[in-house]
Amino acid sequence: MTVAVYCGSEKGNENYVAGAQEVGQWIGKSGYDLVYGGGTAGLMGEVSREAKENGAKVVGVVPFDVPFIADRPQPYCDEVIKTKNMSERKATMLKMADVFVALPGGIGTLDEISEAVTLTKIGVMDKKAVFFNKNGFYEPLKQMFLKMIEVGFMKEKDLCKVCFAENIEQIEEFVKRL
Repeated sequence: MTVAVYCGSEKGNENYVAGAQEVGQWIGKSGYDLVYGGGTAGLMGEVSREAKENGAKVVGVVPFDVPFIADRPQPYCDEVIKTKNMSERKATMLKMADVFVALPGGIGTLDEISEAVTLTKIGVMDKKAVFFNKNGFYEPLKQMFLKMIEVGFMKEKDLCKVCFAENIEQIEEFVKRL
């Protein structure tokens, strides 16, 4: 199984660093492969290093039209796939992955995981998405999804392939139901 991890090149606080390390360790120890944005900074570096050190095949997908991304080193990658732009990078990761995990992150992370959730909701693909809700980071988004259901913009069944996980055990349990 290939796990796409969406996260940023920032670290946030130490709780989020520890969460990224846990996810990387889980991927490697579970015998899964990692596909991610290809960087070494921030949470990207943490998750990729831990995945690699724990036995995962690590694939970085890097857009070459964004110099600060394309020029960064990828020492933990077994393979680097260069794409024309960010849209092609997202499409490549969506195609390669069996499941998507969003670590706490910024607007880019939210953009990537939102596309995965949307494409599953409208039936373009049939894959699961996990928001790693470390220290309640994604709690406001979870509440927004519930509000969308409450007011009729989304159906409860639309969230059957979405999980807000507080820990690795919840992620693993959700993923095993693939």
